[in-house]
Amino acid sequence: MIQRIQSVYLLLASLVLFALFLFPVVNNLILNGHADSIMVTGVYEIINGARTKTSSFIWLSIATVIAALLPLAGVFLYKNRKQQSSYCYIVIVLIIGYSFYLTETVKDFVGNITLNTHNYGIGMILPSLAIVLVFLAIRGINRDEKLVRSADRLR
Repeated sequence: MIQRIQSVYLLLASLVLFALFLFPVVNNLILNGHADSIMVTGVYEIINGARTKTSSFIWLSIATVIAALLPLAGVFLYKNRKQQSSYCYIVIVLIIGYSFYLTETVKDFVGNITLNTHNYGIGMILPSLAIVLVFLAIRGINRDEKLVRSADRLR
């Protein structure tokens, strides 16, 4: 199960999405005279030298956990490669939907302030990295399927 390369890719995709809890989506945003950073758990401001959480995103946190568990569940579908492949395509669509929800949540909080490239945090690229890892898992699943078909022809 874990020795297959697609299982490693799916596990890495899950870990990348869980890393959204560690890395900010938006950094160094000045709102209300304070430096803000936006994470999936909420908005953090530096007030009097201490980092305090000013608002929380409960639904975004729940959606992040669900999005991170989806590739992990695909690891356990290793017995049926066609089902695992179609499940990975569904996971990609759901991660794209999650990315849209993440950006809309950030846009709603930021308002009419334009974000520059120096404001983007590592958390902004992590969903894209997870999509690439799931695509690599699909490629590994297809390679396994071709290998099994060629072995069946030799019998």
